Amino acid sequence: MCWLLIWSGSWLLPSIYQSETVVLVEQQKVPEEYVVANVSVDLQQRLEGIRQQILGRSRLQRIIDQFQLYRDAQKTNPDEAIEQMRKDIKTELVESPGRRGQLSAFKISYTAPSARLAQQVNAQITSLFINQNIEEQSQRAESTTEFLSTELEGARARLAEQEAKVKQFKTGNLGQLPSQMDSNVRILSGMQERQHNLSQSVNRAQEQKLYLESLLAQYRTVKVEAENGGTSLPGVEDQLAKLKQELADDQTKYTPEHPDVVRLKKLVARTEKRRDEIKANLANGTTASTPVGTPRDLQTMTPILQLEGQLKANQQEIADTKQELRRVDEQIATYQARLNGTPIREQQLADLTRDYDQSKANYDSLLKKQMQSQLATNLEKRQEGEQFRIVDPPSLPNKPISPDRLKLSLLGILVGLVAGIGLAVIAEASDDRVRTEEEIVRIANLRILAGIPHLPTPDEQRKQRRRKALEWSFAGLMLLVMVAANTFTSLRR
Repeated sequence: MCWLLIWSGSWLLPSIYQSETVVLVEQQKVPEEYVVANVSVDLQQRLEGIRQQILGRSRLQRIIDQFQLYRDAQKTNPDEAIEQMRKDIKTELVESPGRRGQLSAFKISYTAPSARLAQQVNAQITSLFINQNIEEQSQRAESTTEFLSTELEGARARLAEQEAKVKQFKTGNLGQLPSQMDSNVRILSGMQERQHNLSQSVNRAQEQKLYLESLLAQYRTVKVEAENGGTSLPGVEDQLAKLKQELADDQTKYTPEHPDVVRLKKLVARTEKRRDEIKANLANGTTASTPVGTPRDLQTMTPILQLEGQLKANQQEIADTKQELRRVDEQIATYQARLNGTPIREQQLADLTRDYDQSKANYDSLLKKQMQSQLATNLEKRQEGEQFRIVDPPSLPNKPISPDRLKLSLLGILVGLVAGIGLAVIAEASDDRVRTEEEIVRIANLRILAGIPHLPTPDEQRKQRRRKALEWSFAGLMLLVMVAANTFTSLRR
């Protein structure tokens, strides 16, 4: 009776059908070595986020209104209908074959009182999952690109600022930059060589000046002596003797290649040459009897005028050379100051360059990432990136998943057995009849002398056989009915 009640009641329960679909997570079609995805979200997290979006009140309410679901709950409590639909929608992750722990697909299932309705609603939910994934992937990709673009603009501004600082520093320290150090050294070396040459020129000009002044004095002395009738050259001879004495002293101290020795030798040679020229002029008839202003007097005055002109030219050369030397000294001081300031400028430029290099590296990195992100965004917009693809469309269930009438039938048999055993135990416990000799001894506390067995009559025996046959027949009939019912239930699953 328990089995019959439970099995009959299972057919009164409404049938629940479940439609399932399998969605594959398809990787992007363009190899990652060409386009790197700019959105990296775990499948489980992404699926949970999409599920929360789809299970929102507004979307579920539209589906409920579209398919007229949960009418009774809609009339009494719309929130209860939405909660019930959330329970009826289930998602399950699927691992890749042969790759433990790696998820590659997921299942979407929905339960409804009708097989066709379950399929239709499941198809609608699956479409929402796919569309929501496309939308979220595109939004994430665009957000990543926008973020990188914003950061790139900031990096570009910082780079421009660093470039302006470096440019201003180089402009303000032109000539003192580390890159100009070699050219400054070469220029300074040339200036120093120029300084040395000018110094030597000044020395030579001063020596020439001394020589011309001495020679001019000698010519004037000769002229005076010639006017007085003298023929000796005491001034020239004294000057020549003095130079020879200086040369002899220097030769005892220095080598023949020493500059002072070489200079004195040249002066001695020039003085001797001039002495010979003066003697030759005197030998040509220069006497004191020659009246002043005569052609002979003019002839005597000509060398003096020439020497005075050479002396003036020599003095002007010395002045010009010294002025040039001062200008070269100023330039040398300028370039030395530049070279002395080069280490400081190098350190300052290194600090600016370090900041510039960091800004440049950051800008280049962001530019590369922004370009890659833009490619990935375009890939998502063309739906060439990672997408959801339906592998197994929403199924049309042939059998309900609930209630499981076969299990309920077996449960009814189990309940019947438990109830029968329980009733037998209760009947045995409530029966006060005495059945054994031990019970009589315990109750009466007397010894049993003899026992009289039960002797059934033929009529009682017939009744007993008839009752057993009826019991076995009923038991067989019930067993046959249960087998037939369970077989029918199993076939209807």
